[in-house]
Amino acid sequence: MAITQTRPTNDRFLSADAVRTALGALPDGRGARILVLIPDHTRTIPLPLLFRAVVERLHGAAQVDFLVALGTHPPLSEDALHTLVGITADERATTYKHVGLLNHAWDDPNALTVIGRIEQAQIQQIAGAVWHPSLGGDVDVRLNRRVLDYDHIVILSPVFPHEVVGFSGGAKYLFPGISGAEMINVTHWLGALATVRGTIGIADTPVRALIHAAARFVTTPITLVSMVVLKDDHDVGIVGLFIGNLVDAWRAAADLSAQRHIVWLDQPVQRVLSCPSPMYDELWTAAKAMYKVDPAVADGGEVVIYAPHLRVVSHVHGQYIHEAGYHVRDTYLKQWERYGHLPLGVLAHGTHLRGTGTYDNGVEQARIDVALSTAISRADTEQLALRYVDPATVDPRTYADDGWMVIPNAGEILYRVRE
Repeated sequence: MAITQTRPTNDRFLSADAVRTALGALPDGRGARILVLIPDHTRTIPLPLLFRAVVERLHGAAQVDFLVALGTHPPLSEDALHTLVGITADERATTYKHVGLLNHAWDDPNALTVIGRIEQAQIQQIAGAVWHPSLGGDVDVRLNRRVLDYDHIVILSPVFPHEVVGFSGGAKYLFPGISGAEMINVTHWLGALATVRGTIGIADTPVRALIHAAARFVTTPITLVSMVVLKDDHDVGIVGLFIGNLVDAWRAAADLSAQRHIVWLDQPVQRVLSCPSPMYDELWTAAKAMYKVDPAVADGGEVVIYAPHLRVVSHVHGQYIHEAGYHVRDTYLKQWERYGHLPLGVLAHGTHLRGTGTYDNGVEQARIDVALSTAISRADTEQLALRYVDPATVDPRTYADDGWMVIPNAGEILYRVRE
């Protein structure tokens, strides 16, 4: 399938009409059962526009269902699903009564099926220099069994620089989007072994190669709608829309994301007040405020994550995170007898937020001093091995006046330093 590309001409964003016209490249789905994979609320995308346009395009399909590629994020309520796609409960019961709105369930064995297996030798080959025995052995490729019930899969996928896979989107909506714990854990830990600085904003990474290897086991035809999205104070819009196969349409969007989502600095910054977007309602996702600035911070620098709305570390993984704490990668690896029983995805989150560093002779030395300024208590913050800053004492304007780099709505734009 050839890749179709649509870019704005005079306006900053693609118009609604331009988006609808571009989606004409989708198969019409006449008489077919179509499954559409979409992100949840922690990704910026004009989903209400896309939902209506896709349903309109697929009007001849026998069945159209939308499945939220949650990974391990919490399931959405009915009201939250309606808000996500921009419809009312009345519209759900009338205009869109034929359209399913579904949550992925990564931890429900009955919702999953094994479609293949990736052997340890292949994982080791893909990982290359960053391979470590902690990745374990063969990995079952377990996926939401609904993919077997449809004639075609459509993925609606925004692309941003990403700490685990390099650039998000594409086949990531399968793994970890609608996969089981095995692929979720091994991909995230492989990304952690490679480190955020060695991964984020890089298209060709070991994790991307592993995800594409797993995707080859999916026999249902897939069309990818890959896009680059920007937002300002008033609007969210698409600046590039690419429709085609799972690899090429993603690659085209990743190339544009590298141009639009990376801010290049002339020199490293010493101190950053990173204010995650309000769409992140737990530290599990709000930690992107650290990931996206890590490469721009000088050795010995400081990052304060200022999010007074955050009260939860993780709705799903909180117990494990509190046991693991936030540490540099080698703290976990060199005390594997202490940490190795924990989910690899949790350890990956821990080291991604803490950043790179060393652990020698019982002493951990992180490259960056990371502090939390949130509604999470001082005691809990310090138990997590992070420094606490009382959010009542933080005024972003004062920090800016004192020479800090202050980043509002942090979490999607990547900051790097020119070599």
